[in-house]
Amino acid sequence: MEHNKINQGGNPLGYKPIGHLLMQFALPAIVAMLVNSVYNIVDQIFIGQGIGYLGNAATTIAFPIVTIILAVSTLLGAGGSAYAAIKLGEKKEEEAQKTLGTVTVLTLAASAVVVAAGFLFLDPMLKLFGATENTMDYARQYTAVILIGTPFNMLAVVLSNMARTDGSPALAMYAMLVGAFLNTILDPIYIFVFDWGVTGAAIATITSQIISAVALIVYFMKKGKNMRFHKKTMFVDPEICRQALPLGISSGITQVASTILQVVMNNSLVYYGNQNAVGGDVALSAMGIVNKIGMILLSVCLGIGIGSQPIFGFNKGADQPKRVRKTFLVAAAASTGVAVCGWLVCQLFPGAILSLFGTQDPQFNLFAERCLRIYMLGIFTAGFQVVSTSYFQSTGQPLKASVLSMLRQLLLLIPLILILPLYFGLDGILYAGPMADIISAMIVSQFIIHELRKLDRACKA
Repeated sequence: MEHNKINQGGNPLGYKPIGHLLMQFALPAIVAMLVNSVYNIVDQIFIGQGIGYLGNAATTIAFPIVTIILAVSTLLGAGGSAYAAIKLGEKKEEEAQKTLGTVTVLTLAASAVVVAAGFLFLDPMLKLFGATENTMDYARQYTAVILIGTPFNMLAVVLSNMARTDGSPALAMYAMLVGAFLNTILDPIYIFVFDWGVTGAAIATITSQIISAVALIVYFMKKGKNMRFHKKTMFVDPEICRQALPLGISSGITQVASTILQVVMNNSLVYYGNQNAVGGDVALSAMGIVNKIGMILLSVCLGIGIGSQPIFGFNKGADQPKRVRKTFLVAAAASTGVAVCGWLVCQLFPGAILSLFGTQDPQFNLFAERCLRIYMLGIFTAGFQVVSTSYFQSTGQPLKASVLSMLRQLLLLIPLILILPLYFGLDGILYAGPMADIISAMIVSQFIIHELRKLDRACKA
């Protein structure tokens, strides 16, 4: 082991036991991802309690904009993180340092564009995302505040990715935890005490994002281990963009696909819900809650995938295929276990889960419970799919990662949402979820079987 330590320059990613490393990196990433989901879940719970299902429907309408912000952030953060990890594995610390400066400058520039475009096209976007006369005012109030906090939101996501690669996964977790704690305290104060409604929920969210971003900025200014902010590296390096951004494309595509999916789903729910006794606003609000519940489960799986990325990337750069293979198997097993547990909870206790989001009218409760059971029927397959995408992304295979990122949402779920309701009405939207999950799992498994065989051959060479 001492020999390995010397070979890897003392970096624990190259010699520590995989299980220990995965726990060290994945647990903070899971917490960070859960916290990111909690921002939205807590808003949904307090809005449901204080305003009702129309308020929840409004946040569902605004959510595609949140996802667009996350798409740009994950493109930059995941790409920069994967590239920096590979460079650290190759012992090219200066390149990793330049990568930090490049993605930070790009983040600030991209956030300015998102904010300007968001305010310029606010009402047309909200109508496109499914806003009705009943929900437009709520959606406008919520989204306007969220847009103001965009630069801090994006910096928090990007820098948390870079902090994990810098060997400080706990920092990303603590930065998000402080923000989440503050958000949970401010939400009820702003909604119930100050009577600010959905605007108060949004203000609480961006306040917590500002705290998270500031903590990470201070870290990279003063305490970074391998990467810090320096004037000489705070510029956009075209070569790093060319190499790093493709590694983040799969993460960006996942979020872009999620945005397109939300637009198609929101409008389909309103259209087919209005043709059904359920009603469009009820269907929209119920599915919004179900998607947020799904986010919690996927956050754990994504955290495992994100936590494995520095281990994949470093050992790929250090030419250690045995450690790469073992990391995949351990991460995939853990993520699948989480997905199966979440699937069981959704099937066995849907009413108890939904009760957290406020007492709604009986028709809403009945549809929401049915929606949760059916739409989440195939979620048990999500675990290994998430880790598979993370593997291809962090080992320098952006094309495969991009294809897998588009598969479930863009190539399968959206067509199914458009086709099935033509024959089955509102039920067609619900059953589109498990069909897409199971079909995509079958396809992803073929990619992974081929990749594991390649790793086996490399281990024997």
